[in-house]
Formats: sequence, structure tokens, C-alpha cells
Amino acid sequence: MPKRGKGYKEAAKLVDRLNLYEPTEALGLVVKGARAKFDETVEVHVKLGVDGRHADQQVRGAIVLPNGTGKSVRVLVFAKGPKEAEAKEAGADYVGAEDMAQRIQSENWFDFDVVVATPDMMGVVGKLGKTLGPKGLMPNPKSGTVTNDLAKALEEIKAGKVEYRLDKNNIIHTPIGKVSFGEEKLMANFSALLEAIVKAKPSAAKGQYLRSVTLASTMGVGVKVNPARIG
Repeated sequence: MPKRGKGYKEAAKLVDRLNLYEPTEALGLVVKGARAKFDETVEVHVKLGVDGRHADQQVRGAIVLPNGTGKSVRVLVFAKGPKEAEAKEAGADYVGAEDMAQRIQSENWFDFDVVVATPDMMGVVGKLGKTLGPKGLMPNPKSGTVTNDLAKALEEIKAGKVEYRLDKNNIIHTPIGKVSFGEEKLMANFSALLEAIVKAKPSAAKGQYLRSVTLASTMGVGVKVNPARIG
């Protein structure tokens, strides 16, 4: 195991690893325990009682957090013609078509955080599936990143839209802001995200849906939230 720094050990003393905290108390401990010299990101880790190997138990979506993420997001848009101009006007950082696909493939270029595409460009983007997919960058209609309404998509992304999706262990990992936001703004973002995840519960899911909910900052200690106090 990696050696823990003094700050981590001090923060760990604040948290009872066996306790399930109220959401507000958990966020307070996360903020108080953030000891890094940079503005740490606060993340939520939610283990769900589903089996993501089955299509009818997939949980995936996107939500605009009320207070954003505190992160400057770089957006690549795949579009042509009038839509290319629309994307540039709406604030896209990079816009193109086959030229961008070629750059990604030949230069291993990934100076972007989100990829948006118009539906007619999915033939080009689809060929990048093995490259973009593992990085979680593949555009998807469910997350609003395959669309003709580029202005709306870019406005939401720049405002703090986050995507949530299951990993192979049926856990969702999503940032909800920076430690500097303070407890009130982080709580608003946390509540909005968890509400969206609860609403996305598949009808095929049986038993307890929210198995565990953990909050943590980038370099901090994980604090467990009582799932029964959510939704």
C-alpha cells in the first residue's frame, strides 16, 4: 500500500470508517479533511444494486449541476457545414470532422474533456469507438452529446453538466464540485445528482438500489453516507 501523508492521517482521525453519516455531515467532514495545497475535487461514488451486464439494468444519464463543477471543460465537436459554424459560435474549443478523427488516431491527441457530435457525423465518430470508448469520451444520445442542438449542448456542458454511468463493478463515479464551493453548494450538487440517479432506477432492478454512497476529495478520506437518508 502507498504511504499516506501527514495530512491524510490527520483527516482520517475525523472519520469513523464504520459509521454511516448524514449527507450534510459527510460533506462537512470531506471539506474539513481536505488538506492538499490545491483546490481538491469532491467526488461521489455510488454502488448500485443492478447488474450492468444486462441492457435492461444499465444506468446512464447526464445532469447540469446547479453550481457547476468548478472545472473549465474543453469540448470537441464533430460537425460540418452550418453546424460547424454554430458550434464555433456556441463556444466549442475544437470543431471538425474527418480531420479531427485523423488527428486523434495518428497523434494520440486528447486535449479535450467532452466530445459532441451531430447525428450525421456518427459514421466518422463510430470508427473511433475503441479509442474514445475506454476513456468515456464516446458521444451518446442519452447523455445529450449526439444532437443537432449544438448551442444547447454546449451551454449545458460549459455550465457544469456531468455524465453518470456504471463502471464494470456497477459503481458510478461523478465529481460534484470543488472543496472551495463550501458545504451548501456541494450539498445542492450532491442532492441533484442523487435525485437523478434514483429517478434512473431500471424497472428490472430488484432489492436495495443504493447499496453504498461514499464522498471523498481528491486526496482525502472516503466518508460513507447512509443510503437510507437519500431519495
